Amino acid sequence: MQMDILSDAMSTIKNARRAGKQECVISPTSNLIKNVLQVMQQHGYIGVFEEIEDGKGDKYRVEINNRLNDCNTVKPHFHVGKDEYTDYEKRYLPARQFGELIVTTPKGVMDHKQAREEGVGGSLLAYVY
Repeated sequence: MQMDILSDAMSTIKNARRAGKQECVISPTSNLIKNVLQVMQQHGYIGVFEEIEDGKGDKYRVEINNRLNDCNTVKPHFHVGKDEYTDYEKRYLPARQFGELIVTTPKGVMDHKQAREEGVGGSLLAYVY
């Protein structure tokens, strides 16, 4: 029984990267996972991802780039104000201007830099660098 499908998806990507694989399969699918993968793809941490339909349920096939060092979920999902991103950058990212915090906001799932530009707060979902 899966408790946190986003955490399972991020662990699958991280484990495949550590094993030297070029792609992995994430199951089950959800809109949240799709949105997080889109943010990771926009910043070049993963390549193309596609939804695969088979008789047992939908899955995502994800191409992994060599740029990915680490990715994980943030637990608990801290609520972050529009002026508080710097504190969480220091906590979860290894260096300044290196990596992305993935945030869910009223305007959708985006990285922390875009959320700061738009002046919105939200809940931390994950980090990637």
